[in-house]
Amino acid sequence: MKKDVAYQKCINPQCGAEYDCAQTLVTCSACGELLDAQYDWDRVSVPDSMEAFAKRWTTRSRRLDFSGVWRFRDLLDFCPDDQKVSIGEGQTILEKNDRVAQHLGMDPGSVYLQYEGLNPSGSFKDNGMAAAFSHAKMVEATSCVCASTGNTSASVALYAHSCGLKCTVLIGTGRIAFGKLSQAMDYGAQTIQINGDFDDCMHQVQAVCQRLGLYLMNSLNPFRLEGQKTIMYRIIEGLGWEVPDWIIVPGGNLGNSSAFGKAFMELKQLGLINKVPRLAIVNATGADTLTELVNNRGLSWNDGRVDQGIIDDYYADLTAREFSPRTCASAIEISRPVNLKKCLRALEVCQGVVLAVTDPEICDARALIGRYGLGCEPASAATIAGLKHLLDEGVINPGERVACVLTGHVLKDPDVTVNYHKQKQGVFSNAPVEVENDLEAIIRLIQR
Repeated sequence: MKKDVAYQKCINPQCGAEYDCAQTLVTCSACGELLDAQYDWDRVSVPDSMEAFAKRWTTRSRRLDFSGVWRFRDLLDFCPDDQKVSIGEGQTILEKNDRVAQHLGMDPGSVYLQYEGLNPSGSFKDNGMAAAFSHAKMVEATSCVCASTGNTSASVALYAHSCGLKCTVLIGTGRIAFGKLSQAMDYGAQTIQINGDFDDCMHQVQAVCQRLGLYLMNSLNPFRLEGQKTIMYRIIEGLGWEVPDWIIVPGGNLGNSSAFGKAFMELKQLGLINKVPRLAIVNATGADTLTELVNNRGLSWNDGRVDQGIIDDYYADLTAREFSPRTCASAIEISRPVNLKKCLRALEVCQGVVLAVTDPEICDARALIGRYGLGCEPASAATIAGLKHLLDEGVINPGERVACVLTGHVLKDPDVTVNYHKQKQGVFSNAPVEVENDLEAIIRLIQR
């Protein structure tokens, strides 16, 4: 039987089971590994160059050409156009930021900030949800669910409202920024707070889906990662259809890094780029599973033959210590990332590196971005904190072109921002000054 142009495939090379896109799966039925959305590229009408996508800027009055995801639909065309969901996602900018570059000791024109905070729900998640909800629509799902540290719940709730699906989100006790929680509630999601952290929520949400047959919107969903590939397409677009030397991204559940690696793997295979950029994934030290496994325990993709024993031993140690991740960057406060193996593949494809940065470094970097560029949530700033380390270590050179993905809007977690400034926690603190209700006193302060 001839398979469809788009299909799902197990990432385990020893298995390689295939499924059609009409099936709602998050793991392989044969071996339990993760799934990819795959394409028979010989039967896909792919342009001869990335520059060809620029033509769709002239037809932005068309719903799909306006979308920063579906503008590139030829590279993720798993469902008919009339089932593709869009609420205007992907209207983002790639900001060349020479002031941040100067502060870091880099050359002008070397630092670019890919600002995903301009998405409808204020984070990169909307790229993935446009694709995931399109698949949900294709399979006629009526109810969806997710586990969340915040941004996922906001995005799922917004897209569910747009599509008319019932939406439930699971969050951990006290582990979500109010800026994000407020969105999920405001958009009408049923919000369930469980006594645990994100990893507990992730475990429970999979069990819920298996029992009730709900549509899972977490990044275990292979179609969600298809939408997140387009963040890389827009970076290339923003650089005049050229590929940067480095991509730097925060590491949480590792969906973004996994999607980015797949994007570049496919673009190179199709001959649409002449090089693959290097990838740096930055953890917080309070949630540094990837750093520990890759840098200290030698875990690698190994052409798909991942040593599961290394993972099992480390997770058993986390359980024995009753470890729960802690960082001010709540979006990446995850210790058992579900996309770990896909991320390992991305590291191999992109000759990637992994590192961890402290909370004070994240807070200083977030304030630096706020002062000289675009405000962002704490997790986003891990990119600049990580870049500083990579420069100091000589891994990145001052003249290389680096694109840092800022995953979420500054107002996603305003408490971290306000506390940093009011409590004078770092070098960029800018605390408000109290003064009497007196004109002369005010003027003296202004002229000081």
